[in-house]
Amino acid sequence: MKVTWYGHAAFRIETDRARILIDPFFTGNPKFEESWRPAAIDGLTHIALTHGHADHIGDTVSIARKTGAKVIANADLADWLSEQGVENLDPGNTGGTVHHEGFSMTWVQAFHSSANRDDNGVIHSLGMPNGLVFHLDGGKTLYHMGDTDIFGDMALIEELHKPDIGIVPIGDRFTMGGAVAAFACKRYFNFSTLIPCHYGTFDLLDQTADTFVDAMDAGEVVKAIDPGAMLEF
Repeated sequence: MKVTWYGHAAFRIETDRARILIDPFFTGNPKFEESWRPAAIDGLTHIALTHGHADHIGDTVSIARKTGAKVIANADLADWLSEQGVENLDPGNTGGTVHHEGFSMTWVQAFHSSANRDDNGVIHSLGMPNGLVFHLDGGKTLYHMGDTDIFGDMALIEELHKPDIGIVPIGDRFTMGGAVAAFACKRYFNFSTLIPCHYGTFDLLDQTADTFVDAMDAGEVVKAIDPGAMLEF
């Protein structure tokens, strides 16, 4: 399995049978290099969205139209995407699981918000924010927390899914900061690999992963990779 980070919360997961983009915020993402786009969408089978903010929906509509990839999103967000012209949709909601070739994905809760402003300035509520738990070919389980604060039911996510790989927002202000994110990971989970994200994209966010890395004090568990870098498992 390969995991590539494109800055912010955007990732590509590649297995033998699936090519998945999570929260493909490319256009307007200062950490994303346009030269990466062809590889990012090559052979794409699915797009999975954590919630409806513009920096997470990102280029979903244009990529879905170009590639025909199936878009997995909560029901309200899926309805809105349908109005934007996305045809290949797989909706669900918190607690539900969908099954696709090479993986299953479960929506779990996240403590955040989810809305989008249209071209007329009207704000649309787009359902609950979520974390996404992927059970993948080869036995690995990956948990993209989405945008969230710490919450006690993370303990249940660990008990139910036992994720190996955690993708963790650490940038503060709009999500957990590094110290709280580290506390959540140490208290509730037994990750073998942690990939911090949602930092350094904009001035309002923490610019480095240093606080998280220092608070984890976990050696090789934390992989604070550069945007564009790939990890293989």
